[in-house]
Amino acid sequence: MRRYPISLCILAALAAAQTGSVLPTPEVRRVGSYLACLCGSCKNTVGDCPMLVCHYTKPARLKIAAMLKEGKSNQEIHDQFVKDEGRRAMAVPPAEGFHLLAWVMPFAVVAAGLVVVFLVLRKMMARAQTVPPVDQRVLDRYHSQIEDDIAKLD
Repeated sequence: MRRYPISLCILAALAAAQTGSVLPTPEVRRVGSYLACLCGSCKNTVGDCPMLVCHYTKPARLKIAAMLKEGKSNQEIHDQFVKDEGRRAMAVPPAEGFHLLAWVMPFAVVAAGLVVVFLVLRKMMARAQTVPPVDQRVLDRYHSQIEDDIAKLD
C-alpha cells in the first residue's frame, strides 16, 4: 500500500519535469508569434503552437530562449530564423515587393466584389423600371370585367 503513493509522486514529478521545458515563457511566445511553425501539420506560429511534441516548435522555442539569454533583440532573432529557414519562417509576409500583394489582394478582391454587386443590382433595377406599354382596349376590357364581377357580388 505504501508503493502506490510513492509511485504516484514519482509519476507526477516526471510529468512536471517534462512539461516544464515545453511551456514557453511570455518573452519566447512574444518573439515566436512572428515566426511560423514549419512542422507541416499545423498553421500556427512558434509562439502559439499547441502540439506538445512538435518537431519544429520545441527546438525553435529553445533556440529563441537561448538567443534571448544572449541578449539578442527580437529583430536579430527574426533575422537569424529567416537566414536559416528562408522567408517561409515568417508568420506574416513583409509588406514589400511581391509580398505586398498578400496585403493588398484581400482588399482589392472585396472592392471588386462590391463593384460587381453594385453593377448587377443597378442592371436589375433598370430592368424592373422598364414596364412595357399596355394597350388601352385590353385595360378597359379588364376594368369592365371587374365591374361586372363586383356587381354580381352585390
